[in-house]
Amino acid sequence: MHFERLSFFKYSTPLEFDYLDELENLFTKKMHKKAFYPPVKPANTKSLDESKDIIDQLLEKDVLMSYPFESFSPMVRLLEQASKDERVSHLSMTLYRVSKHSKIVAALIAASKKGKDVTVIIELRARFDEENNIDLSEKLNKAGINVIYGLPGYKVHSKLLLIELKDYRSVCLIGTGNFNETTARFYTDVALMTSDNKITADVKNVFTHIEIGSFVQQSRALLVSPLLMKPKLIELMDEEIEAAKKHLPARIILKMNSLTEKEMMNKLVEASKAGVKVDLIVRGICCLIPGVKGETENIRVRSIVGRYLEHSRIFAFGDGQRERKYYISSADLMTRNLTGRVEAASPIYDEEGKKKLQLILDLCLQDNVNARIQNAKGKYVPVRVGKRTKLVDSQARLNELAHAETVGKWIKKIVNQK
Repeated sequence: MHFERLSFFKYSTPLEFDYLDELENLFTKKMHKKAFYPPVKPANTKSLDESKDIIDQLLEKDVLMSYPFESFSPMVRLLEQASKDERVSHLSMTLYRVSKHSKIVAALIAASKKGKDVTVIIELRARFDEENNIDLSEKLNKAGINVIYGLPGYKVHSKLLLIELKDYRSVCLIGTGNFNETTARFYTDVALMTSDNKITADVKNVFTHIEIGSFVQQSRALLVSPLLMKPKLIELMDEEIEAAKKHLPARIILKMNSLTEKEMMNKLVEASKAGVKVDLIVRGICCLIPGVKGETENIRVRSIVGRYLEHSRIFAFGDGQRERKYYISSADLMTRNLTGRVEAASPIYDEEGKKKLQLILDLCLQDNVNARIQNAKGKYVPVRVGKRTKLVDSQARLNELAHAETVGKWIKKIVNQK
């Protein structure tokens, strides 16, 4: 068999990085202080009382969590309570990446042992987690859990949990990040917990379609790929374009990991030409160049790389003078996410949740410590800071605000200052 010379290459970087976890133990206290950020304990979610039944609280109100600034524990507690709650008949969950000793997995197994119907959709093709997910699926199968391996040719990347009660009410969780206790300590993500009928019905519809091997074609609230998300996002952008043409204030703010999808970028260029103010907070790859005369003059692009990995996807449409629509999503604006995966974006109806998302976006746009701005040449440059300019580290500020009050709503302070 003949091989071309270019088929071979030398690679000196290790393929296995688990050994890095042990390095911290080799550091002296003095070295540790210099090499590591000071520890920060996540705050409690102020709109949720973890000492009380979480399901009961969610039946009364929506709760939006923002971690690692707030604790990931309510998500775990919700599952643990559901596993023991006599009212709960069925649990359905998508798993893409989980920690090795996951309390979430333990809660699902406990629920199954309590006689509840449990369905878990595992994505075996989660990059770098294939082996772990295969072992996990075997473990769940042995516990009597109904394990589904996604859809042929399409990854299930959505972050969904549905808890169904015997009285036909439901509670669900929709997140931007994985159900992973480990990464929740250093990935910035948001998650909505709600009993809203439209949202819970749509979540159940997603699970039903995956079980029968088909795609969601209609929904009341959720934007579900591969069929519904891109058309709806284009429709939301078109609303802003029409507002700008009528000389009304128009705004689009999109926070994500990567922007590569051509139709999305073309629509953003169209929005810019119409006079829509567009802010893109893109940590990683961004294939759209801002500030090009006659094309993207109204588009600004920034990337934030700080203590935590920016991972949340937050989409906002509308100027503050009109009602602004907010969505959180598991999807980046990439071809693979919008047309090659099962993803879900959820609207946020709760006013406190909307204020929380706007606070996150505002601080990201004000950041002049961790942010880099992309210029019209496609080059990223630090934010210009004058001698008297107040430094804004969005991640540090969100940590401060989350811990600002032990009781009460952490949003109030910043909202009242505006």
